[in-house]
Amino acid sequence: MASKPPAGDPVQDAPQVAPPQHAAAGLPAIGHTLRMSRAQMGVARTARTLLKVNQKDGFDCPGCAWPEGDERHVAEFCENGAKAVAEEATLRRVTPDFFAAHPIADLATRSGYWLGQQGRITHPVYAAEGADRYEPVSWERAFAIIAEELTALGSPDEAVFYTSGRTSNEAAFLLQLFAREFGTNNLPDCSNMCHESSGSALTETIGIGKGSVSLEDLHRADLIIVAGQNPGTNHPRMLSALEKAKASGARIISVNPLPEAGLERFKNPQTPQGMIKGASLTDLFLQIRIGGDQALFRLLNKLVLETDGAVDRRFVEEHTHGFEEFAAAATAADWDETLAATGLTRDEIERALRMVLASQRTIVCWAMGLTQHKHSVATIREVVNFLLLRGNIGRPGAGVCPVRGHSNVQGDRTMGIFERPSAGFLDALDKEFGITSPRHHGLDVVRAIQALRDGRAKVFFAMGGNFVGATPDTGVTEAAMRRARLTVHVSTKLNRSHAVTGTRALILPTLGRTDKDVQRGGKQFVTVEDSMSLVHASRGNLPPASPHLLSEPAIVARMARAVLGEASATPWEEFEADYATIRDRIARVVPGFEDFNARLAANPGGFALPHAPRDERRFPTRTGRANFTAAPVEYPRVPEGRLLLQTLRSHDQYNTTIYGLDDRYRGIRGGRRVVLVHPDDARELGLADGAYTDLVSEWTDGTERRAPGFRVVHYPTARGCAAAYYPETNVLVPLDSTADVSNTPASKSVVVRLEQSPSA
Repeated sequence: MASKPPAGDPVQDAPQVAPPQHAAAGLPAIGHTLRMSRAQMGVARTARTLLKVNQKDGFDCPGCAWPEGDERHVAEFCENGAKAVAEEATLRRVTPDFFAAHPIADLATRSGYWLGQQGRITHPVYAAEGADRYEPVSWERAFAIIAEELTALGSPDEAVFYTSGRTSNEAAFLLQLFAREFGTNNLPDCSNMCHESSGSALTETIGIGKGSVSLEDLHRADLIIVAGQNPGTNHPRMLSALEKAKASGARIISVNPLPEAGLERFKNPQTPQGMIKGASLTDLFLQIRIGGDQALFRLLNKLVLETDGAVDRRFVEEHTHGFEEFAAAATAADWDETLAATGLTRDEIERALRMVLASQRTIVCWAMGLTQHKHSVATIREVVNFLLLRGNIGRPGAGVCPVRGHSNVQGDRTMGIFERPSAGFLDALDKEFGITSPRHHGLDVVRAIQALRDGRAKVFFAMGGNFVGATPDTGVTEAAMRRARLTVHVSTKLNRSHAVTGTRALILPTLGRTDKDVQRGGKQFVTVEDSMSLVHASRGNLPPASPHLLSEPAIVARMARAVLGEASATPWEEFEADYATIRDRIARVVPGFEDFNARLAANPGGFALPHAPRDERRFPTRTGRANFTAAPVEYPRVPEGRLLLQTLRSHDQYNTTIYGLDDRYRGIRGGRRVVLVHPDDARELGLADGAYTDLVSEWTDGTERRAPGFRVVHYPTARGCAAAYYPETNVLVPLDSTADVSNTPASKSVVVRLEQSPSA
């Protein structure tokens, strides 16, 4: 049987600390998976559910966006994927009685862990103006409330429609269609906070804001550089691909401020040999200082340019633009400045160069460690320069590999969830539906918070996610949300955002990936797009958590009809009844989805979207070629006595969802308020291992942002750097500290001082 949720928040005052581990997965991962799954689902439901994860006739894991190969394992999931499934398929329930017993003020005192552990929400609930708690509300009344507030706005641009990366293609397409028919491009999404920098850099340089590699490319690579990424926790199934690449002769360079167990050794639970011994993955670990990646790739580019025969001159001449300006900037790269920016030694960089020159097929993978800095877009452009120099885009076994987080975050953007849509997309949408979409740009996440703060936005609607928990500058964000006239959250489970409400608030419970979805047109399925542009179906197999749930497409369709009325010629009822009709429209609007339904039927494992640089070595940029760039080298400067903090996840966490209070690969148990500091830095600051400190960020506005009561852990991070878990440290990230071009919050480079704390 499943266990009951915790009655009270667990005490986290004294986390236990042990040395970090040097291998990931193996028997401990299996044991942890089974314990957590059994606690949430019970034994029989665990087996019935997990065996359908990522199968061709099953459902897509609601965790990360890593792709599956054509041949699937019986157990095609990782430990953290199983945790995500268990959290959604839990037998625990949040009923109207729960809301009657817990006022909103009480929910606001609870941790994200406690809120998430309570279970699936069973009924739509509403907090009226002045009410102290949520109460049950009918679906009809809920949609009427939304219509009241939206139609009373002075402008459609006073509404914000946010999308989480779990949202299906079908629901995302309907949401952006509704928003644009309503009259706004205010469609921020979680991409704004993660890989927006990747999309910005790649669109400019290669013409498409997506990765250019497939799983097969990873298996065929000679060299894989993994920069600013921890796949052992955030994308564990990626370790299998790296293991296979190593077995085929690839070498791996890891570039990261922290050593990570998954990149040291992978104990593959799918094989006896993997369980016992595992495979060593990293050949060279470059322990870089936070934010030093652009300087590293710039110097490598200089050294490649200086090596006879190293540049692929034919590729450069036939397929690129801007080489001379780039080469002049790269040639000026300075060794001393690079060593200062990176914290690396000359020998380490020269070893990396030898591996680069020995490779004919190179892939660079990255995640948030590259995308959440002021100079992130320039950094990723420099990565593209690095690959272009040796012709490593559009070649098998080579290319760019931004590793996406949430399972359909890439698909949502493809479906039009974007505050700055192209004219071509809007033209196709308008032609298909006979509407007139607004052409002016909308609000991204940071600008949406600013608009709510300043009273320029009054209604906030979230399709999934935990907006308050995921965004920066917690105090500012929460105050902004409380200024809204109405906040609406489409959710499966409770999170912090439900405790930070506008004047009126709705929680609309929805089906999850694991749930059967039956509409008037019969049993339905939805689709998703993974990190490598493969589109496939997802079919839930469990009875819904409550008969009072609606699917995401149904919620959007009914909301649209309530708001737009009969004047809308869009067949919202038809879309709710049969999702195939949505896909028919997608096929006529979104390039690459032609014959959408027929291709899904013919290809149970899904199909790949076109990618011109990968498929044809064609680069649809403004110049018609792949663009070299030549931005000045930047890296964070940290005043004496301060550290540079990166926010990160624990192993018992996915995005803002907290599964448990341990981070076993880093040796942390029983608590999350820890700060990892190099022993030498800690001693210079007078902080013993086990001491408690307040983290105080420093920013140009002079505002004090404080996260109190963090246990100091002496840890082998890069000198001058520190690390702590979000969302607890989001309070330290200034709302205005963002990446140039992409406007992504700079959560990986926060200047902090550590002040002695009385906490114990």
